[in-house]
Amino acid sequence: MPFTQEFVESLIRQNQVLIEQNNALIEQVETLNKIIEELNATIKELREQLNKNSGNSSKPPSSDGLKKKPATKSLRGKSGKKPGGQNGHKGKYLRVVSAPDEIIRHYHSDCICCPYRDKCMEKACTKETRHVIDAVVDVKVTAHEKMYIAECPKCKSPKSGEFPADITNYVQYGKNLEALVVSLNTVGAVSVNRVHEIIGSIFNIPLSTGTIKNMVTRCAEKIKPVLTYIRKALIAALLLHCDETGTRVEGKTRWVHNASNEHYTYLTLNSKRGAVAMEEMDILPHFTGTVVHDCWSPYWKFDNAAHQLCCAHLLRELNGVTENHPEQTWAKSFSALLLKMKKAKERAIEKGKTELSYASVHRYKTQYDGLISLAYSENPAPITEEGKRGKKKRGKVLCLIDRLKKYKGQVCLFLDNFSIPFDNNQAERDIRNIKVKTKVSGCFRSFDGAVEYLDIMSYIGTARKHGINSFKAVFFAVCGKPYAFGVGAE
Repeated sequence: MPFTQEFVESLIRQNQVLIEQNNALIEQVETLNKIIEELNATIKELREQLNKNSGNSSKPPSSDGLKKKPATKSLRGKSGKKPGGQNGHKGKYLRVVSAPDEIIRHYHSDCICCPYRDKCMEKACTKETRHVIDAVVDVKVTAHEKMYIAECPKCKSPKSGEFPADITNYVQYGKNLEALVVSLNTVGAVSVNRVHEIIGSIFNIPLSTGTIKNMVTRCAEKIKPVLTYIRKALIAALLLHCDETGTRVEGKTRWVHNASNEHYTYLTLNSKRGAVAMEEMDILPHFTGTVVHDCWSPYWKFDNAAHQLCCAHLLRELNGVTENHPEQTWAKSFSALLLKMKKAKERAIEKGKTELSYASVHRYKTQYDGLISLAYSENPAPITEEGKRGKKKRGKVLCLIDRLKKYKGQVCLFLDNFSIPFDNNQAERDIRNIKVKTKVSGCFRSFDGAVEYLDIMSYIGTARKHGINSFKAVFFAVCGKPYAFGVGAE
């Protein structure tokens, strides 16, 4: 049957419609594939976020919550030593008291009503002695009397004594009690209301919450000159540890900034987390030594100082890459390299060396470069599609690799200079009390109260580093004689 022109044209039109429908379906499939890829990437990112904890990321331990934690994986590896106290470690234990305050003798039950008891007691001797060390709470009231003499035999005029300068009221609290209150509220991280309850229950003293707050305020005011000295000492130091953490003040998030080293601690409070707060702290703008930090970008604005990145933070991030991306072989090798570098430095210090050989340092840095190359080969850069503006999202793993490559000198600085530590643990220890205080007390009710707490903890933290008992340091402070560290009590 011959095809007419009209029939052929009809087939051509139908074919064109089918081609257009097919092209539309192909375009739709491509769009759906892109959406699937984006969703898969989002799911992967959310799973990675869900698996993050303080052991495999920079998240603080306080963010782990109450869920059961997995078995702890030490970032340091096995030391080969037995658990417990090592040889040469001086243990702490209760000691026998040579002159006890009270002696209680215990006899056999048969001796209580025995008619020969008095005769036996003459021959009785001590078989064994056990000591009980307890605290006896007592309140001491001291009356200060201002004496008056109507007529002095020598000058024929009346004579009157004078009260000490710190005795200003008819009835007031003593310095020991005031130091205990301040220590409970700061070192003990106990809230004002609980201090009021504890002191009232133990000593039966009507100590109001307002009085407790005033005691803390007076102590904070008396240590102001010491804080100025601490800040200047940190500026003049060769090494500085810095960190920051958030806390709740007046229902809002505020940031506590720490600058410290093995001798001094300095804490400040600010509504900002970045460079503005660091400048107001007024240490980093003048510091010219080496600052150790966690690679928070505002620290890099202070280029007058050398920088060492905290390798413990890097180990946690690398651990996260290993756990969430098993296909990334470079991360585990890079962690092993950092720990190997740390161990090599420690062994050299044990042998009395002040630096590693050029060959050793060169070998480690060559391995560093090789692992960076391997990391890039396992994580090729994303391809930017034509017609789309802006940078393609690189992802957390690739950003970590970029950071390790860019800051190689700041990662390896501890290997070149033995006076620079491997990690920023000093700053994390000095700032940890903020999280403890927040957990125990909930929050700070006023900005000024939070500042006073940080001032006192700066003073106490520094006192501990100088071997001074925290209560003793507070006692001298409330007496108006705070320690000027390195010299002793003023």
